[in-house]
Amino acid sequence: MAAISSNIKPRVLIVSRRTIRKNKFVDFVGEYHLDLIVSYGAVPVIVPRVAGIDNLIESFEPIHGVLLCEGEDIDPSLYDTQNSNTMSEQELEEVKKLHASDTAIDKEKDLIELKLVKLCLERKIPYLGICRGSQILNVACGGTLYQDIGKEMLKECPENPLVTHIDYEDYDGHRHLIKVVEDTPLHKWFKESVNKQSTEILVNSYHHQGVKKLAHCFVPMAFASDGLVEGFYDPNGYNPQEG
Repeated sequence: MAAISSNIKPRVLIVSRRTIRKNKFVDFVGEYHLDLIVSYGAVPVIVPRVAGIDNLIESFEPIHGVLLCEGEDIDPSLYDTQNSNTMSEQELEEVKKLHASDTAIDKEKDLIELKLVKLCLERKIPYLGICRGSQILNVACGGTLYQDIGKEMLKECPENPLVTHIDYEDYDGHRHLIKVVEDTPLHKWFKESVNKQSTEILVNSYHHQGVKKLAHCFVPMAFASDGLVEGFYDPNGYNPQEG
């Protein structure tokens, strides 16, 4: 981990997303994430997702932390190397239509974030993955994803209760229950909110993909009632005393 001088605030890297505005590409990062980094006394450094940036990551030094957040679906070829996808072509087309705003693949963002994850692991740089960010962490460490929770999990475990993980009509308000694993960092962070009898908590939810096989280095911290891993951490890398 890079040492922080007393006159330099910690620099936290966050990779931008791409959208189209007035027929031109525009890179952006959600204001909430930037506000959060600043509120904790750090400086957000936006890494633009443009071709070639993955070879310039060291130019962003010093790197004191990395925040990996939301974005489009991760390229399935990065985790489904055996082409073992359980969905038919027709099902894949249905998913693309249903989740049109999320299913576009952004290979440049994948490449940049995979490079950043590798750097974090090699140098023990603190990192946090939210939403897609947690998924890219899992993929980078050898895990796999459900390309679509609704279709794949229903086939695997038809007896499990259905959980609505994404609601386009109620983006900000949609919640579902998760069960927090005791004696994990998540349980400690939310000890005042967790139901003491059931260790459950309500969380906001907006994702149609999720962890299928969790990478070996990670330990689950929370599950949805359908069995989906909703939070995880690396017990060998988690050290709150160091940041």
